Amino acid sequence: MSLSLPGATKTATSDYSSNVFAGKQEQLKQVCAFIEEKGFIPKELVANEVQWFYGNLGIDDMYFQVELVETIAQHILALYGAKIFAYIKNKGALDINLDREHTDGAVYIHTSTPGVSVQDGPQFEKRIDVNYLDVSTKAAAFRLESYRSQGTVSSSISTQLRTYFVRKCQFVNPNPVGAELTDMRQISDKSFLEKATENTLQIYLSIIKQVLVRTGPVLELFDVPNSREKRLIIGYKHKTTQNFLSAMSDLYHFYELYSTRKYVEQFSNGITIMTLYLNQLPTSKAPPLEHSILQVIKEASLLYCLPTTPLQSFFQSGKLSVQEAIYGYTGWIFAQHFLNRLGNEYSALKTILDAENANHSEVLTKIKKRLRSDTFTREYILEIIKLYPDLIKVLYQNFAMVHYINPSQNDLKPSLSYQRLQTTPVLTEAELMDKIRKTVQNNHELMIFESYVTFNKHVLKTNFYQPTKVALSFRMDPKFLPDVEYPQPLYGMFLVIGSEFRGFHLRFRDIARGGIRIVKSRNREAYSINLRSLFDENYNLANTQQRKNKDIPEGGSKGTILLDINQQDNPKVAFDKYVDCILDLLIPGESPGIKEKIVDRYGRPEILFFGPDEGTADYMDWASQHARKRGASFWKAFTTGKSQSLGGIPHDLYGMTTRSVHQYVIGIYRKLGLKEENITKMQTGGPDGDLGSNEIKISKDRTIGIVDGSGVLCDPEGIHRDEMLRLATSRLMVNHFDISKLSKKGFRVLVDEVNVKLPDGTVVDSGLKFRNEFHLNPLSSADIFVPCGGRPEAIDLTNVDTLFGLDGNPRFKYIVEGANLFITQEARLRLEKAGVILFKDASANKGGVTSSSLEVLAALSFNDEEFHEHMQVHDGVVPAFYQEYVKSVQAFIEKTAELEFECLWREALRTGKPKSILSDNLSVGIVRLNEELQSTTLWENVPLRKIVLKEAFPKLLLDKLGLETLLKRVPENYVKAIFGSYLASRFIYKYGTEPSQFAFFEFLSPYFAKIGQ
Repeated sequence: MSLSLPGATKTATSDYSSNVFAGKQEQLKQVCAFIEEKGFIPKELVANEVQWFYGNLGIDDMYFQVELVETIAQHILALYGAKIFAYIKNKGALDINLDREHTDGAVYIHTSTPGVSVQDGPQFEKRIDVNYLDVSTKAAAFRLESYRSQGTVSSSISTQLRTYFVRKCQFVNPNPVGAELTDMRQISDKSFLEKATENTLQIYLSIIKQVLVRTGPVLELFDVPNSREKRLIIGYKHKTTQNFLSAMSDLYHFYELYSTRKYVEQFSNGITIMTLYLNQLPTSKAPPLEHSILQVIKEASLLYCLPTTPLQSFFQSGKLSVQEAIYGYTGWIFAQHFLNRLGNEYSALKTILDAENANHSEVLTKIKKRLRSDTFTREYILEIIKLYPDLIKVLYQNFAMVHYINPSQNDLKPSLSYQRLQTTPVLTEAELMDKIRKTVQNNHELMIFESYVTFNKHVLKTNFYQPTKVALSFRMDPKFLPDVEYPQPLYGMFLVIGSEFRGFHLRFRDIARGGIRIVKSRNREAYSINLRSLFDENYNLANTQQRKNKDIPEGGSKGTILLDINQQDNPKVAFDKYVDCILDLLIPGESPGIKEKIVDRYGRPEILFFGPDEGTADYMDWASQHARKRGASFWKAFTTGKSQSLGGIPHDLYGMTTRSVHQYVIGIYRKLGLKEENITKMQTGGPDGDLGSNEIKISKDRTIGIVDGSGVLCDPEGIHRDEMLRLATSRLMVNHFDISKLSKKGFRVLVDEVNVKLPDGTVVDSGLKFRNEFHLNPLSSADIFVPCGGRPEAIDLTNVDTLFGLDGNPRFKYIVEGANLFITQEARLRLEKAGVILFKDASANKGGVTSSSLEVLAALSFNDEEFHEHMQVHDGVVPAFYQEYVKSVQAFIEKTAELEFECLWREALRTGKPKSILSDNLSVGIVRLNEELQSTTLWENVPLRKIVLKEAFPKLLLDKLGLETLLKRVPENYVKAIFGSYLASRFIYKYGTEPSQFAFFEFLSPYFAKIGQ
């Protein structure tokens, strides 16, 4: 976002040509004749009423140009009737609300008092937002012109009218490309071009060019010649905010400003520009106009981020400022996820029950979810918050006094916000809690507002006061999380809130990486479920990532973006905002004059590494390039899974994830002497996905069932392999399968089908339900089950018994869990106890993260020029180094997967413990040893360090750059992590989870022997 502040305002010499309707006088005569014919107004008064409406009221000529004679006459009659009513009731004001809506636009007229929000009356602006501006597309975009009448409705009643004209755009070029994207004569609406002056075209073009390269809005302020008015122009990408017109009206009314004119213009390159002409109420006791405008500009980004919240009414009524209302909304979201509502009883119950008992553990988990959702619902929390707006005020002040920087420190005049903060006594945390206790009525209310105090206390930095934000981001200290629920402590935590989404980013180490996942909801019920489980799912995914990252220097992390129920079609907008607002907190000292300094209670540099996950695989290029545009030094390594042209190593193209998973599949066959061609397999995750498609390509088994987003494909005789390969190669779902290639026993059921009769006579009532539960259906029985996709906890203790036949034997002999968290730990243990050979996700699904780690290492190792030469594919030409590096990554993935498989198989035979437990023990052992090794004197032994790193660094990088160059370029904490993870993983894989006390000396002996050679 860009902005120009008062003191640096520009002068706009002219803007729009005045609307002049040449046929106005002739129309006036026709309106007079029409009204006389109706007879509702005395004949001798008609001319005066019509003449006043046309000449003295000051309605813009556009109204007369677009409306029919009959409509204008009806409006004059309505106005006359309202004046009669006002006289009878002895009222000095009128209440007129006229509207006409049609497919090509709308006209609204209402009585309007300057400075009074239209949201108190007919709410026309909300209707315009919802029905026209927010839904505009290239096919049906709408522009707005709005005017305040210059005169009053009569000589005796001092009421003005406001008019809104909404018209469908007629773009000169609806689909601009290339240079046309910044050609105003191509991208504009035809009627706009007729009215806009050359000066306005130049101003708008300048703003459009900025918006095209930014994520958020661009604001410019201009003086209006010969007037105290200010012209505020806001440009932003279409559909990146909602209800913005009505929200901005609320904002400037709060600061006792009013508008004389408003314009909203759409452009066919996807840009929206809003122009507001603002002035101060003559009776206002507020600070000078320039100060109020400054505050509107500073807070416009808050409204762009969150134009509407459930606390909006408190802002509109003046009970809360926009900052206080949005802070209150943020605290509401925080309370939904983190209100400590389990109580001491839960801790006691957890202690009493046998933690090693799988049944107890899962029952406790379900109790936890039920307590959370039933004790404090979202609605109940909000209801309580709304009862105490004064508490929100003092809690906000507690937050603001930490994170709001006195503008005088930046040589700026103190803003209205800062002045307001100074007028209220600052409460300590103890005083704040005492005030809350004395204000609320019961313990539940106390707990809700106590969560605000917890929030304030643990925010380490935020972009809340940045004037250039697109969503709110908070770097939290995660120490407030209770150990009883989250036994593995987090290292870092971000909370992100936007108008389309909410999300988290969690990590277990300073140096950590993991994917960013978009969470969609099919309906409101699914959204509620996703909302309740969002943080826990994120935590568990990151924890799984931590365990699977055992072979690489990065710890585990994960990001989740939950789309709002009404924003399911806006994942890219949500992702862009998520990335941009987190970058706000990662890039210090960026763009002086645009970016303001933030309070950093964390106090250390941070780098996050993002990767692809569900719904974000196509967004990694943008994130990398956006980080580069914003000046991030780490842009090359910021995201993995990028296009090859940006140096990425696509997991799907090279089957990186599958190479790890399949090592466990063929490892089972090898140990048991099985021939793959004779094995039947069931698979979730279809040929359209990364893991699913490559599992089909790499395997030689007889697949009998595939489940994907489109439905179920099943053939007990074995699904036609060539047809499966066709779909996998083209990344198509099973709804594209040629069903003529099914056997007589085969079938396909799609999610939108109902009452489908299967070959065995079974009738499927709902294709969606059948798809969701097919892995639990006896028809899915096979030798091996490889989940390559699906929602977490698809198999748990409540349904695991369906995986057993009537004879009590498991329907799957072997399970290799490719999809993350597909099976709960308790269900895994139940299956293993019954004799199933099972390898869990944290062991099997580590190929993708390993590939991403080595992609990051290459990005950190090469400078920009070398990276361009050796790692970026240009015009389809793959650099020789890139080709060899990819092969080395594949070999490394297969080798580490084989090492872990052999270790788990060996340890299971030795100890008799379930592989699911051993997998965790092995991961925890490696992670713990890694951290210990980084802090021991072994790292200080420089000769030993170099010997280990010569093994740990990829040989290709060593040959190309040399160890000394790598050590200079790769951050030391990252090199430490390479050193520790390499030694720890190789030691545990060789000596197991319970090595002797002398094993590590034996392991290190060959390294020490090389010193001095």
